[in-house]
Amino acid sequence: MPRKRKSRIYWRNGRAWADLRDFADVGGKREALKPDGENQATTDADEAAKLLADRLEELEEARRQGVTTTRRHRTLAEYAQHHLIEMARGSEASDDWIAQTEYQLQRAIEFFGAGRELTSIRPSHARDYINHLRKVPNGRGRKLSEGSIRHYINSLSGLYRRAQEDEVVPVGYNPVAVLSTKPSAKPKRSKIQWLEVHDAALLLEAARLYDAEGVDGRLQFAHPLIATFLLTGALHDAVVGLEVGDVNFKREIVRFYPNQHRRLKTAYRHRDVPLWPQLREILEPHLEGRKNLAEDELLFPSPRTGGVISDIRKTLDAVAEWAGWKPGEIRTKIFRKTYCAARLQTLDNGQPVSEFTVTREMGHSSPAMVRAIYGQLGTVRHRSEVLEYRVAQHLDVEGYEDRVKVLREKGGLKLLA
Repeated sequence: MPRKRKSRIYWRNGRAWADLRDFADVGGKREALKPDGENQATTDADEAAKLLADRLEELEEARRQGVTTTRRHRTLAEYAQHHLIEMARGSEASDDWIAQTEYQLQRAIEFFGAGRELTSIRPSHARDYINHLRKVPNGRGRKLSEGSIRHYINSLSGLYRRAQEDEVVPVGYNPVAVLSTKPSAKPKRSKIQWLEVHDAALLLEAARLYDAEGVDGRLQFAHPLIATFLLTGALHDAVVGLEVGDVNFKREIVRFYPNQHRRLKTAYRHRDVPLWPQLREILEPHLEGRKNLAEDELLFPSPRTGGVISDIRKTLDAVAEWAGWKPGEIRTKIFRKTYCAARLQTLDNGQPVSEFTVTREMGHSSPAMVRAIYGQLGTVRHRSEVLEYRVAQHLDVEGYEDRVKVLREKGGLKLLA
């Protein structure tokens, strides 16, 4: 008959272990008693007793909550793999979204440890993880922004939501969700909320000259990309996720529907937008350089990976500087408001275009947002049957011709009419 242990704690090579096999129904086993942040079990008897008491409390609480499952995937690394597989089986998350979640969860695994039990991560540990992320480089010479950190902890929180559903942790157990303060995902808003039509024309012309000069080796299609933002009013993910087949030159529409590269937030985001003549003029040469393209290939693939472009801020800053703006002033959300404001100035069979038409093109569920944009229209009116941004149409605007001359000197090329 085997000798019964007098204590749960036993020692291996001078390090403390605990025998918790009688809690196997809630994940108990023979476990090393490791302090937080340590890779090996403690050598101190008093610390070992405290660690054991804390672990017993966790297991007893799990048993009180009715979490009596003996399922696998109880460690962070195991369950992260299970979580990603389940995400892939669903229809809501795109491949890029899953890849991003996998990358973010890998950072959490590196911090907490692959063998870390899910129920051993407490809110204080989640707070330590956030502080750790604030020291992580972002690859551009700075640290991760608060918005980026929020994405990292949201991925971890999403893992715990599934773990509750699978009864791997007690209902309500989410060390991220209970934090009273979290990094803010809201970026600092630019003072520029939208562009006047003549300003948008100048920016678009700067993008054309910028591409022609071949300044940016990372992204050589700033002109068609910015044109698509300005002439469709679509958000960042919708534009960078456009496929070649989404641009229908025969029907003269640009389609925004979910595909393998992107998802749309709501059903009414599925929409068709007119392929305006100016956008057609710009996209046709862009596609001519890429013969025999499949319908499901990206319209604007990343030059580095061939996948979806993740960040165009450096290119936007470079183009905007040519046109007279400061770095950080021009972002893609500005293009959406610019489209709405400019579209509301267009004519439909000689009459002002209806709010319903603009609402449908913007992907809003009601005209309320469009009316809010309408109140932001600037002082310059340019009525036309089509939406377009052409510098030659605005040379009578005060000071505009001088700005065009400055741009011409930077570009060193003749401006288009």
